[in-house]
Amino acid sequence: MHLTAERLDRISPSQTIAISTKARALKAAGRDIISLSAGEPDFDTPQNVKDAAIRAIQKGETKYTDVSGTLALRKAVAEKFKRDSGIDYKPEEIIISTGGKQVIFNAMVATLNAGDEVIIPSPCWVSYPDIVALADGKPVIVPCGQNNGFKLRAEDLEAAITPRTKWFMINNPCNPTGAAYSAEELRPICDVLLRHPDVWIFTDDIYEKLAYDGFRPATIVEVEPKLRERTITMNGCSKAYAMTGWRIGFAGAPVAMTKAMDKLQSQSTSNTSSIGQAAALEALSGPQDFIGEMVAVYKARRDLVVDMLNQAPGINCHKPEGAFYVFPSVHGCIGKTSAGGAKIVDDESFVIALLEEQGVAAVHGSAFMYPGHFRISYATDTESLREACTRIQRFCAGLR
Repeated sequence: MHLTAERLDRISPSQTIAISTKARALKAAGRDIISLSAGEPDFDTPQNVKDAAIRAIQKGETKYTDVSGTLALRKAVAEKFKRDSGIDYKPEEIIISTGGKQVIFNAMVATLNAGDEVIIPSPCWVSYPDIVALADGKPVIVPCGQNNGFKLRAEDLEAAITPRTKWFMINNPCNPTGAAYSAEELRPICDVLLRHPDVWIFTDDIYEKLAYDGFRPATIVEVEPKLRERTITMNGCSKAYAMTGWRIGFAGAPVAMTKAMDKLQSQSTSNTSSIGQAAALEALSGPQDFIGEMVAVYKARRDLVVDMLNQAPGINCHKPEGAFYVFPSVHGCIGKTSAGGAKIVDDESFVIALLEEQGVAAVHGSAFMYPGHFRISYATDTESLREACTRIQRFCAGLR
């Protein structure tokens, strides 16, 4: 008898986690490994946020909350959407979940029927297609070229829409490329969506605060309020407030959609941690200057990494507008052999040889539905980044 359900065969374990695991094993064996594979800020959670969590514990705020989160936090999230994007959400249109990933999972499982299509621009975060497949949907991957800054063109979205299209997903700024859309760039995409009233929109804005050179990522409902009644606007505390382990994601959506997600969540995890919610309340409503300081450091790191990678033979690295990733092309390295004798036949063999020979862990582009590239996270200390990029230059220079 087969142990696992058929639906598990549709998905694969997260390939970003797989690379991190291999890197940790090599490190445990005594190797000098620099891991640039995890999408996690290296900054600590701000002290005022930690203090708020401690106070919540001491005050006994350790009981169940409403499934969709405490009223205080939902009000703070509504204020955040108003303050940052000019969008009016009522507390009953807000749901708090265990990380942004649960919001996506809730939305897809609550709405998709077998064969419903979800348009996902690629390169895309590894979990999107698998969550869609797990929910019986069909991921429709639309490649976005580096020559267009890895951004979706309106005509490519239009061409991908069929009578089966249920959702369009957009990540702004994007993991893995760091590409971000301004209000002006979202306008033609919104115009396409206005012409297709049956298509729902899921916008993942988790990296919204991490943008550089004065660039401001916009969000769908801000650009086109007419799309509000069929859009889920997702965000969270993980990236902007260095709170990955606290597991706080949230979303604004029409009441009927929020109720559907709440219904599903009530029979899965119920409420997210009451302590995490107290911390998130302080993060969203307390001082925000920490973010600007963090962004300034990330910008300097981005500039360093882009400059050094573009000096590596065979690599072409686009400069992104946001997030903390770069997504360089390795097309100039494919077909060569490394100094250690590894044949570089694709992006995956490139990152494996780079890890084994130079001790640098990155994630291959095919994990993000976009082969021929690899992802580096620059959410690590500057000296480690400089050393890692030096090793990548050395690895590429050794290819023959």
